[in-house]
Amino acid sequence: MTDAAAEGAADRWRSRPAAQQPQWPDENRLREVTAHLATAPPLVFAEECDRLRERLGAVARGEAFLLHGGDCAEAFDGLSAQAVEAKLRTLLQMAVVLMHATAVPVVKIGRMAGQFAKPRSSPTETRDGITLPAYRGDAVNDIAFTETARRPDPGRLLRMYDASANTLNLLRALTTGGYADLHQVHTWNRGFVDSSLAGRRYEALADEIERSLLFMRACGADPAALRTMEFYAGHEGLLLDYESALVRTDPGTGRRYATSGHLLWIGERTRALDGAHVEFFAGIDNPVAVKLGPGTEPDEVLAYARRLDPRGEPGRLTFVVRMGADRVRERLPALIEKATADGVRAAWVCDPMHGNTFTAPDGRKTRRFDDILDEVSGFFEVHHALGTHPGGIHVELTGTDVTECVGGSGELGLHDLPLRYETVCDPRLNHGQSLDLAFRTAELLRTSRGAAG
Repeated sequence: MTDAAAEGAADRWRSRPAAQQPQWPDENRLREVTAHLATAPPLVFAEECDRLRERLGAVARGEAFLLHGGDCAEAFDGLSAQAVEAKLRTLLQMAVVLMHATAVPVVKIGRMAGQFAKPRSSPTETRDGITLPAYRGDAVNDIAFTETARRPDPGRLLRMYDASANTLNLLRALTTGGYADLHQVHTWNRGFVDSSLAGRRYEALADEIERSLLFMRACGADPAALRTMEFYAGHEGLLLDYESALVRTDPGTGRRYATSGHLLWIGERTRALDGAHVEFFAGIDNPVAVKLGPGTEPDEVLAYARRLDPRGEPGRLTFVVRMGADRVRERLPALIEKATADGVRAAWVCDPMHGNTFTAPDGRKTRRFDDILDEVSGFFEVHHALGTHPGGIHVELTGTDVTECVGGSGELGLHDLPLRYETVCDPRLNHGQSLDLAFRTAELLRTSRGAAG
């Protein structure tokens, strides 16, 4: 395919209905911004995307497990080095828990460096008789409830690009510069041992790992692979003007990549088969994912596979199911059975967050840890019954001790929500709850693989 033909194919989404896009008030400014982004350096590279595709191929074949986590919505003012490091540390600890318990490779993706836009259930918000555009994430407008703040501003797309670049640079430095060294397993837990039951459980695991590393060193083995860690970034590919502007053609292969992130996904609200998002995703060569809610029909799963992964290549397509604890056992089996019978070679991942949100008496959105765990358990039960591989978890989390979800070993209650409710959108697991989930998931995965063996 020539460059012109490839660019035309990647731009066909503009002829399709595009859900959840901002109503930009200044089209000329939008064109200026996207023209600038079209000449900007890529945020990620084709080789990195291809490597992740290989790793996700192992997930699809049942040889690895995916851990994907991070903020519901990143905020420009929350991107300190300390905050990024805390989220990375939590994900590294979760990965160690999963790997140590199961001896299964864990593919690690941060819901980071691009998660600045959010779909909304309503395009407007009304307070005290005043109606303004809904907050759609820092990439579009500001959370403050004023007419000026809520006005969509294309210039924020440039801020998203810069913020994503800074985050990716820091993540690369941390994961290759010694911070992700497995010899640092105790260091990652510093500050959490005394305050978290999960932290103390992790500390005991870290002792075991440290003894194993000392034994390997005594035997003359100290593999370089233990001193760095592969880490990728993924976000919802929601704002198509932004994503399209960052598509680049790899000069060596002629393949087209969305260079805003390694993995992009289509959300539950934008997965219309005849819509712009599916059309755009069909034209890029990144690994891609689709969120599937409880209303998904089996034939839709087949249609996504044929549209987004026509060659049936493991690693290209991931289905992220978000059914809710009360629906996953009922709705998921038919989807997997239909896909398996048709030879679909996608990875299946559980998002136990989005189907379990409720409103507390004080008006805050929250989630119960027990509901989150129950959905993960149901996800594993379905795969065990069908003899298929539970490929991973996709969770909203942060690296600090926020009080946004209730339950877990810290026994947070509804009365604790106001203490540190800091999210700009949906509630996230805190550090201790994230480790709790990792330990529980490791037990489920170990049992599942034992039964399969």
